[in-house]
Amino acid sequence: MNQVLRALNDPSRRRMLELLREKDLTAGELAAHFEMSKPSVSHHLDLLRQAELVVSVKKGQFVYYSINTSVLEDLMFWLVTLKKN
Repeated sequence: MNQVLRALNDPSRRRMLELLREKDLTAGELAAHFEMSKPSVSHHLDLLRQAELVVSVKKGQFVYYSINTSVLEDLMFWLVTLKKN
């Protein structure tokens, strides 16, 4: 859970998740939405992947990233149950 919260702490990573909510994207496609270097985008994606917020699939020579909603659902469940206690 700590990795998830740390990953969500950054506005750029939250924006990446918003973009991935619309459709699967490559790192290059994501980078086009940000004013940061491609290595920085890759670093953010790696942190999101470590937190299991995104999954990656290689298709040909490209790696596509997609959002993993089950981790977000688990987080939401935890937050809701936390509020009830």
